[in-house]
Amino acid sequence: MPRRLRIHLPGGFYHVTLRGNHRSVIFIAETDRQLLNLIVARTLEKFDARLHAYCWMTNHLHFLLQVGAIPLANPMRQIAAEFARAMQSKLETTGHFFERRYHASLVDVDSYLLELVRYIHLNPVRACIAADAAGFRWSSHHAYMGSRIEPWVTTDFVLAMFGAERGCAQSAYVKFLGCDAAATWAPPVDGRGNQLAVLGDDNFIVRAQGSCLAMTSAHTKANLTELIAEACRRFEIDSSRLASPVRDRFLTKVRAWIAHQARERGIASLAAVARELGRDESTLREAMRLHENEID
Repeated sequence: MPRRLRIHLPGGFYHVTLRGNHRSVIFIAETDRQLLNLIVARTLEKFDARLHAYCWMTNHLHFLLQVGAIPLANPMRQIAAEFARAMQSKLETTGHFFERRYHASLVDVDSYLLELVRYIHLNPVRACIAADAAGFRWSSHHAYMGSRIEPWVTTDFVLAMFGAERGCAQSAYVKFLGCDAAATWAPPVDGRGNQLAVLGDDNFIVRAQGSCLAMTSAHTKANLTELIAEACRRFEIDSSRLASPVRDRFLTKVRAWIAHQARERGIASLAAVARELGRDESTLREAMRLHENEID
C-alpha cells in the first residue's frame, strides 16, 4: 500500500507518535529519557521548532510539535537517528531501533489542540501506569504546572487558551484534565485504524491541502533535483547514469534511496520520483523493497 505524502504547513502543529521497532521497549534506564530530553532540546533549536507537549512512554513517544519553515521530517529524523545511535551503542546491537516511519497528523488548533494536549498527558493514566498525569514523571504536564522547569517546552500558547493569568489558566487546565471526556477521547482514525493525516474541520482540511499543493508545485522540482544531486555525491556517480536503461543492481539501489528519502522527507511522491528518473512506480517500489535495509 503506498504511503501518504506528508503535508508541510509552515507554522503548523503536528501530533507525532514514534514507536519502538516491533513495539519494543525504548528506555532501559532512567538516564535514557534524560538523554532524549537533551536531544529533543538541541533539535528544536537547530530546526527552529517548538514542542507544546510530550510524553515518553515505555515503548512509544508522543510529540505535539510546531514547525517553522523546515518540514517536520527533518527534526523527527534527527531525534530518532541520534537517540537510536546512542541506544544501539549502549546495547551493542544493530538494526532498526524505531519503527521505520513515524506517524504524524496536522492539527487544527481551534478544534483539536487542547484535546491533544490532554490526550498526550493522560497517556500514562490510560495505560494504567499512573493514577493521574502528575504521577508520571516523563511528560510535559509538569512544565504546564510549573513544578519542573523545561525551557525547551512551550507552555504559554496552550495555557493562554485557558486564561490570561497563568495561575488561573493552570487551574482551568487541571480541571480540563479531569473532565468526563478525558478518559474516552482519542484522535479520530480512518477505516484502517490509522490516525488521520489532518485533524480538523472541512474548511481546515481544504486550506491545508491547498497550501500543500501550492507549495508542492512550486518546490518539488527544485527539491527533488537537490536530492538527486545529494544521492550522486553520496554514491559517487554521475546523474546521467540514473536515467540509463541498463539493468544494474547498484543503480537500482541508488534510485531506491532517492525514492525512499523523497517520501520520508516529504519532498515528492513516488510518482514524481518515477517521472524524474524515467522509471515506473512499480519498479521503484520493488527496488525499495529489495534494498529496504540499505536505504535509510
